[in-house]
Amino acid sequence: MRSENRNQKTATKGLVRCLITIKGIVQGVGFRPFVYNLARELGIKGTVLNSSQGVIVDAEGDDADVKAFIKTMRERPPALARISNVTVQEMPVAHHETFRILKSDPGREKEVLIPPDTATCSNCLRDIKDPSDRHFRYPFTNCTLCGPRFSIIREIPYDRPNTSMAAFGMCGDCGREYHDPSDRRFHAQPVACPQCGPHVELVKKGSGERRAESSTETGNTETWLPGCWDVLQQGGIIALKGIGGFHLACDAKNRTALKRLRTLKGREYKPFAVMCRDLDTVKEHCYVGKEEEGLLLSPQAPVVILRRKPGASLPEELAPNLISLGVMLPYSPLHFLLFGGDLDVLVMTSGNYSGLPLVKDNDRALAELHSIADAFILHNRDIVNRCDDSVVEVVDNETHFFRRSRGYVPQPFPVPRGKRSPVILGVGGEMKNTFCLLKGDQAFMSQYIGEIDSLEGEENLLQGLLHFQALIGVEPYIVAFDSHPDYASARIARLIHGESYEGVQHHHAHVASCMAENNLTNEETMGIILDGTGYGTDGNLWGFEFLAGNYTDFERICHLAYVPLPGGEAAIREPWRAAVSYLVTFLGDRGREYAARLFRDKDTGIVEEIVAKRFNAPLACGCGRIFDAVSAILGVCRENTYEGQAAIELAELADDMEKGPLEGIYGYSVEQDAIMPDGILEGVVADSISGVPAERISARFHNTLVRIIADTAERIRAERGLRKVVLSGGTWHNRYLLMMTKRILRGKGFDVYYHRLLPPNDGCISLGQAMVAHWRHKEQHGRTKGRGRRDGRQRG
Repeated sequence: MRSENRNQKTATKGLVRCLITIKGIVQGVGFRPFVYNLARELGIKGTVLNSSQGVIVDAEGDDADVKAFIKTMRERPPALARISNVTVQEMPVAHHETFRILKSDPGREKEVLIPPDTATCSNCLRDIKDPSDRHFRYPFTNCTLCGPRFSIIREIPYDRPNTSMAAFGMCGDCGREYHDPSDRRFHAQPVACPQCGPHVELVKKGSGERRAESSTETGNTETWLPGCWDVLQQGGIIALKGIGGFHLACDAKNRTALKRLRTLKGREYKPFAVMCRDLDTVKEHCYVGKEEEGLLLSPQAPVVILRRKPGASLPEELAPNLISLGVMLPYSPLHFLLFGGDLDVLVMTSGNYSGLPLVKDNDRALAELHSIADAFILHNRDIVNRCDDSVVEVVDNETHFFRRSRGYVPQPFPVPRGKRSPVILGVGGEMKNTFCLLKGDQAFMSQYIGEIDSLEGEENLLQGLLHFQALIGVEPYIVAFDSHPDYASARIARLIHGESYEGVQHHHAHVASCMAENNLTNEETMGIILDGTGYGTDGNLWGFEFLAGNYTDFERICHLAYVPLPGGEAAIREPWRAAVSYLVTFLGDRGREYAARLFRDKDTGIVEEIVAKRFNAPLACGCGRIFDAVSAILGVCRENTYEGQAAIELAELADDMEKGPLEGIYGYSVEQDAIMPDGILEGVVADSISGVPAERISARFHNTLVRIIADTAERIRAERGLRKVVLSGGTWHNRYLLMMTKRILRGKGFDVYYHRLLPPNDGCISLGQAMVAHWRHKEQHGRTKGRGRRDGRQRG
């Protein structure tokens, strides 16, 4: 009746017609069905379609109704939609008779945003559990509110023929749901059921046995799921094809299975992530705050780092020497089915050998994971875009990223530059690689690429980049990269077509990334960059840096004193070597005595000789290296089996301490522009020999670093007048250090900026590279009055 009344009103009043273009994440999120049903409710006539520009709506009706229609679209879009821009153009009246959804228009210029993959919604979960529903126990159930998006798309617009679901024709029932505007699967591109969609099969190693899911009308999984449970309950390892790639799964409570997985995967101590059946199971083993709970249950469904409860039943082998554990909840129908058996906690670690890209294809999994997995859960829906799980932690009630990938990518965020600026690519670094494309005033960060120091890693980066460029419809005008002369990323950058290329110093990129993420303009700031190593402009390895600069330039003000790294990479793998070098370099003969006493089982004499002769001992000042040294001195960790292990284990000791006033500060001194750590080393060794608990020594060490940071920041402010401080670099994953530093600096009147959208590690530097290249290009072409360089030697 309401619709009839509005139709009569439209017939008697003057009509208006508007062409509305809606940009953002508006495809694959139920936007067209939402528009269709809203138009019918308000008596609007016209059309809606997907295009490469976004969603295009031709709306005709009474002026007040059209205004209400536009207002509702802006303010109450579907839950997964993210509107970046709405333009409205008045058009001549066309006297539309109905409201229709038109076939998508591919267009030319691509401005639509691709939605991220989204965890299974409550409605689809209910369908999976309902024996009377045709989706009962079907592993690929989805709707417009959930399911795969980025991982299956080949090109835009986001329609079924442009995804890996193109291979699966819809049956009659799915077709009716797909075309019914009142159905929640209306135009859900991955829609499928047991009759027409992808299927799962279990392949057991050695026997050649393959068990596929039943093709009965209910789509039950009696043919493969019990076999999967049997492998897991007997302590076996399963390679499971998921949304963005393969996981390696085993019973998280089976110590034998855990040890075997570590041995086969070459992952001796690095913590495993686990997936729990439900939130109650998570709370049984870990402390879960309000913010952590929200993240676990969110559509993004990341791995959330939680504190383990003392005495919980999960084995120490999951995360050796750590009080934290990475936990996630099931986020696909296949995961929920796995937890229909007796097991309530499974290891879910990336399906690859350490250091190689995540496996995503069936044939590659059978070949590459054959020596690890006892069985494979495969399916025939292709993964187009490899996408690892995202990893986050709550710090000071805020989300802190360790890895931004599945669930968040490829959603862009705004950065301070004009909409008509040239497209710029930041290639990223060697470790924890991501790349970044700047298009207009938006930054498009890639999914986690990982290490690129292998042929497989390089291929992963290039393939991911070329496909990403195609999806957002750009080619870079400028290609920016790390200025380290030996980095593979620099060589790869030269393979990518661009009008010009820009090398950017590693730590300058960190500063620029944090500035851009916090929407700072090209103004001078103070950068406090703490990480492991980055190639410096003097040819040495930097990593404990106080910089002053903006996007175009920087100046190094102060740094931790250099120390030789005996054996180069060997000193990073074996922190005791770094400890010997620190002791000998800064404490002389007394340091040699300490080293001999602390490391009786090591040949410290050879290390001392390497340090003295400076043979294969590059100079370094990375924050990670002094963490390594202190960790080794305390006996916490003397061998890094994974990146940052010694620092992580040392940090967790401090994190267990109360975060009160800075107490027990060790001494330090400053000589010219170098911070001398001799007082720190003396204090740590003396406390250790005196029997002070390692937890308290770690807290004192952390507090000393906070004091050094605060003192140096105050000195730079007094000299330069800088109040804005940006914090970046992998060491800022250290929650104790981050929380205490923010608290102390803010108490001293500084404006403190840090990463909220990206990880502070090298996963952020591609954004910084791109922003540096952008502002240098502006300066060189005279569009702004940039400040000239103060020191040409500092330019990357």
